[in-house]
Amino acid sequence: MATTRAPRHYLRAATAGGLTAALLLSAGGCGGSSTGHTSASAGTRGGNAAGNEGGDAAATGRVPDATTFKTLSGAPADTTPDGATDGLVVHPTSPAPVFDRPAGHRFATLPTTELGGPTWVPVVETSGDWRRVLLPSRPNGATGWVPGTALMTAHTPYTVRVDLTRRRLVLERSARPIGRWRVAVGGAKTPTPTGRTFVMATLAPEKKTPSPIVLPLGAHSATLDTFGGGPGTVALHGWSDASVFGKAVTHGCVRVPADALKALSRVPLGSLVFITA
Repeated sequence: MATTRAPRHYLRAATAGGLTAALLLSAGGCGGSSTGHTSASAGTRGGNAAGNEGGDAAATGRVPDATTFKTLSGAPADTTPDGATDGLVVHPTSPAPVFDRPAGHRFATLPTTELGGPTWVPVVETSGDWRRVLLPSRPNGATGWVPGTALMTAHTPYTVRVDLTRRRLVLERSARPIGRWRVAVGGAKTPTPTGRTFVMATLAPEKKTPSPIVLPLGAHSATLDTFGGGPGTVALHGWSDASVFGKAVTHGCVRVPADALKALSRVPLGSLVFITA
């Protein structure tokens, strides 16, 4: 297994502006009135702006890329949604096959980039040279086994914890809190999904309001299959109206104060995010 340690600046978030950020943080996402589609089948549909993964895979026999735009069939569920790790994260230096178990059935490919930046995913289990990782695709909690060959590795000391009941976000470094903030979370009809996920990307929208930075997570809304044309990806982001903090008013994203966003923007990609009710 290739275990080149990632330089810290490479592990830190890459930025991508324009359409991607606009889709993830639109009026139909975490902002005002929703233009997304409420759907009971959101857990099985990708809201995929790049096409229907299921149909493409069936027609061509190719496995889909594990991206935020895809819904994966055959992905093992995360059975330890509250489980901590040692902070190991991995980056595929070339597109990596993803299996349902070590040397088992291949159901996806982990690409080298995600939303314009490098793909970094957290390792939640190890078996020999195999790494079980969290995936950024639907359904929420999807995992897969990736061979260690050609994986770049690094460790992140950061963990983000979001308590939906208290409407509070805690940032930890080496298991010690370094910041606490009141935040806004999903409303009753569009709740923020619970479970273990991760910081998938860092985006810098061309329009800096309501947030100059958007941090998409590897999780999706369970009640909306799309946010303003995007795939229903949940994100951490800022908000210009401080009166929302402490309230359940979003379409699933977590709105944070400016100082929290500044601290979160320094968290490396792949860092775990725990969202609890």
